[in-house]
Amino acid sequence: MIRLVPDQSAQIKRAPEVTFTFDDALVSAHTGESLAAALIRSGHMHLRDAPEDGAPRGAFCLMGLCQECVLLLDGARVEGCRTIVQDGMAVTSLKRDKHV
Repeated sequence: MIRLVPDQSAQIKRAPEVTFTFDDALVSAHTGESLAAALIRSGHMHLRDAPEDGAPRGAFCLMGLCQECVLLLDGARVEGCRTIVQDGMAVTSLKRDKHV
């Protein structure tokens, strides 16, 4: 495969790693990353269930307009795309089997 632009990904300097839990699973993220970005990167696409029919929902606009990425952080509802990860956070999805 011919690349038009040289691969420079090895030169990217990432921020230090932190960890948090999502539904009791340990997730690693980089300082400054949003919860939604860290969850998507780690393969967690199902963030909540739709209140009407229980259909799986995930991040959509990633800029705080749609509220599809709403999560529970220490019992408070937050938008995952507008919340920056911090080491040791305990984040929970809004799935019907966990919350009514």
